Amino acid sequence: MSRETEELMADLEGLRIEVARLNNHRFIKIHNSTLRLVWFQLLRGLAFGFGSVAGATVVVSIAGYFLSHIDFVPILGDWASALAEEIMSNTQRVETGQ
Repeated sequence: MSRETEELMADLEGLRIEVARLNNHRFIKIHNSTLRLVWFQLLRGLAFGFGSVAGATVVVSIAGYFLSHIDFVPILGDWASALAEEIMSNTQRVETGQ
């Protein structure tokens, strides 16, 4: 065989090894089955949705708390106080079951 053919054979063998290594990778194994892929994406979506809602809840709660303590700006202070009172009344209604 010629030198070029030997080099091509060596390159081909290297590619075979890399493809085998890639096929044994965890990412490929998870996405190899449609059922596993759907399950993985479902869990991923649930985690993203829960994280988004929890994060937004924390941000809005902190913003509402700080805004309710602003009294030097009459419009914002009144609005924030009304918002805080509404949140507290809804919380009490939920706790009492009404």
